[in-house]
Amino acid sequence: MNSATSASATASASRSHAQPASVEKVNLLGMTRQALEQFFEQMGERKFRAGQVMKWIHQYGVTDFEQMSNISGKLRSQLAEKCEIIAPEVVHRHYSKDGTRKWVFRVGDGDGSLVETVLIPADDKTGARKTLCISSQVGCALDCSFCSTGKQGFQRDLTPAEIIGQLWVANQSYMEDVPIAERTRSVTNVVMMGMGEPLLNFEPVVAAMSLMLDDFAYGMSKRRVTLSTSGVVPMIDKLAETIDVALAISLHAPNDALRDELVPINKKYPLEQLIAAAQRYLAKNGSDSQRKHVTIEYVMLDGVNDQAEHAQQLLKLLKNLPSKINLIPFNPFPHAPYGRSSRNRIMAFQKTLSDAGFVCTIRQTRGDDIDAACGQLVGQVADRTRRAERWKKKVADQHSEILRTQG
Repeated sequence: MNSATSASATASASRSHAQPASVEKVNLLGMTRQALEQFFEQMGERKFRAGQVMKWIHQYGVTDFEQMSNISGKLRSQLAEKCEIIAPEVVHRHYSKDGTRKWVFRVGDGDGSLVETVLIPADDKTGARKTLCISSQVGCALDCSFCSTGKQGFQRDLTPAEIIGQLWVANQSYMEDVPIAERTRSVTNVVMMGMGEPLLNFEPVVAAMSLMLDDFAYGMSKRRVTLSTSGVVPMIDKLAETIDVALAISLHAPNDALRDELVPINKKYPLEQLIAAAQRYLAKNGSDSQRKHVTIEYVMLDGVNDQAEHAQQLLKLLKNLPSKINLIPFNPFPHAPYGRSSRNRIMAFQKTLSDAGFVCTIRQTRGDDIDAACGQLVGQVADRTRRAERWKKKVADQHSEILRTQG
């Protein structure tokens, strides 16, 4: 077991100085600027205090109100009495030899459940781009057949503080020994693509993404914050009305019959509806929007969705949707029912799409030595759906049948 980051130590120290359990403090970490402005107005303070506190929290990583030097001593004392700045507890951190970093967070009371977050550095020599894959739920309410997270079942949604706290900790991991005045943002890109379906935890996810975009917090550009969905069509339309971020679709199949098998939510919102929703999303706000294209995520499963006819079907499906296509080599997990497509098959698939004019990339597998590759996030879920129990029984039954038939 590796040691937790200093963010965890900071959080623990903050808890140790908390008031008795009967007094519940307000966690400022997940509050948007609008919410903080209202909070300060209720305290009889001016709204601009919200921006000051946000900078201390999100840009400098400060959790001790006494260090917030541009705030009066009286207000610092009031904040210390009523408020706290608490990120999720880090119980493991793993740094891969390829630069990938993974954190395991405990969320909830007692032993709680565990969620995972992965940071992937750029492939270029500068290493300037650092993309963080953030979880939005404990487990996942959906059950995509190729994803290990879905096999763990589902417990609950994450709060805004638990979502933005993953970004806070990742930033802090690069600034642990940097003086406060010299700290700068390290994470450059965020994808809501970790554990869970973000559109099924809409309000907390939007609140967290608002902080990512806010100049008083992380100041990311709209094109560097991406929400990935399996295709919750009504919520894609709601997202278009609420916030302007990049959209990615976990497609994985070019026809309804196959997608019904791989991504079961397709039975409720089939491809025709999904593609139409994506087109509406791009059309919202016209040229003033950062929504120039949709990223299509397509995991490559050997002999399942990687044949020449599948590539042709995908071309037909996406012909009227501005898209960039990301082919993802499947990352196996224990008892997975699929294998990874061969390198030659993936390259042939890519060539068909590229020759037709699509920007098509092959995702480099990163962090698989620490189980941080795409589709490998598992965590530990107090499963209220009993899906994990059913999955384990199915695997055990299959294993018993194999032993029986082999004598």
